[in-house]
Amino acid sequence: MELPDVQSTCPDVRINLTRVGVKNVKKLVEVSRKNKRPVIFISKFDVFVDLPGSLKGANLSRNFEVIDEVLQQAIEGGVSEIEQLCSAVARKLLDRHEYADRTEVIMRSEFMVRRETPVSKTSCHEVVLVHARAIAQRTFHEPIVRKSIGAEVTGMTACPCAQNIMAEHASQVLHELGVDSETAGKFFEQVPMATHNQRGRGFLCIETDDDEHVDLETIITILKDSMSARTYELLKRGDESAVVMAAHKNPRFVEDCVREMAKKVLAEFSYLPGDTRITIKQTNEESIHQHDAYAERKATLAELVVELSEENGNPRS
Repeated sequence: MELPDVQSTCPDVRINLTRVGVKNVKKLVEVSRKNKRPVIFISKFDVFVDLPGSLKGANLSRNFEVIDEVLQQAIEGGVSEIEQLCSAVARKLLDRHEYADRTEVIMRSEFMVRRETPVSKTSCHEVVLVHARAIAQRTFHEPIVRKSIGAEVTGMTACPCAQNIMAEHASQVLHELGVDSETAGKFFEQVPMATHNQRGRGFLCIETDDDEHVDLETIITILKDSMSARTYELLKRGDESAVVMAAHKNPRFVEDCVREMAKKVLAEFSYLPGDTRITIKQTNEESIHQHDAYAERKATLAELVVELSEENGNPRS
């Protein structure tokens, strides 16, 4: 006896639903790389389709089938980027859900990155949070697909304001001790003043058309180099000194971090089209306050190009 297909029946309330699907589907994702070990991501998927008002429910089992099919393609070398994996799932969902006009795939992953400390060159690992997303829109021809890839990393920032206050205090003390201003200036060049620090969390996401390539490692590098200093899981004494000195020689506000990321994005991804969407966020967990500092910028690549050109004295004609 064939069981009835309840999902295909007409609902009592006939309205369209924007997103129907499953959330927090846990998968181990293995993405192959040429001449390198595969990259392993511990991932959670959110998978959605839109649903017309004429159908009671979506066939959610198809979502799981599509994810597993595409993950198998990745293992076999058919998918080389996690955002490409998301776009492949989004495309297949349109094939499996013939009633849907729009599909969306969100992937949140933990990615282990190997690092070396700056002085002792000690090997250690850190966890990077990776965000990937794809949206497929049905058309009369090929579907339109937009994909995004981003990461969230931690680093260290040193407050410029408090450092300036401490420098003024130190100058006064040195003056009272009879140290001349030239000697004091040389001292400040070698030994930056104390200030309070924050653990910074930077986020950068780049959204493009499906045929564009954005390197995840470059995104991670931009994030880490846009704060005052990088941080490491394991530090020897020489490493600790180097990290602290680097941070205090490079003090940055939360706003500075976001602007520095934007500048580096233009330098590294100038080949991308102007409608590429950039999302930058920075959260600094304050050490002497009970609140967090936050800054954000969302813009197209073209908008950032115009603003940086005007800043450098090249206004638009």
